[in-house]
Amino acid sequence: MIYLLEDDDNIRKLVCYALSKEGFEVQGYSSPKEFHQGMDTELPELILLDIMLPEEDGLSILNKLKAHAETEHIPVIMLTAKGSEFDKVTGLDMGADDYVVKPFGTMELISRVRAVLRRSHKTQNGRTYEIDGLYVDPSKHIITISGEAVPLSYKEYLLLMVLLEAEGDVVERDRLLSSVWGEYYTESRTLDVHIRKLRVKLKDAGKLIQTIKGIGYKLGGDQNA
Repeated sequence: MIYLLEDDDNIRKLVCYALSKEGFEVQGYSSPKEFHQGMDTELPELILLDIMLPEEDGLSILNKLKAHAETEHIPVIMLTAKGSEFDKVTGLDMGADDYVVKPFGTMELISRVRAVLRRSHKTQNGRTYEIDGLYVDPSKHIITISGEAVPLSYKEYLLLMVLLEAEGDVVERDRLLSSVWGEYYTESRTLDVHIRKLRVKLKDAGKLIQTIKGIGYKLGGDQNA
């Protein structure tokens, strides 16, 4: 299920129609109040979220979604007429998975939706990981260090999963950025900030994440790299 919160009737109807034609189940909402009522009934697989809304702006809603454990894992694509680099970085740094500027083509939006869902599904492959006290169960969204739960933001969780799935190999910076923030995101400073926060939250296991200068990062493997 995909939820779309968009107060423009024409855009909402067009996007819902286009997604439905591509086989997606979608529910459109015209106001934050209706959206929150829908969230109380059923959690979606993906949220398309406008920024300029009546009652409450989209960034405020995004912040609330990422602040609660039951909704922080739900990927969010922002839909907005605000197209400056600052606005994009703000939304992505707050936890959005992609940012689509109006006016947009429906086929481009559908492509973005599929890409975000692919990234989300890759973190739920049923496999568990255990290394030096770090335990991760993607299907249950469980991360522990020596049995103690570790609260991670959704972006930190995705970063950890990409590094784990690399099996100790180096993951290039561009690949990390595209895997976690989308192929259109190029602000590498954000990557370093999230890696630093991830290391801190992983405590002793944070040393498993190694910086490979000029290339990227890796988790585990040769500790002397």
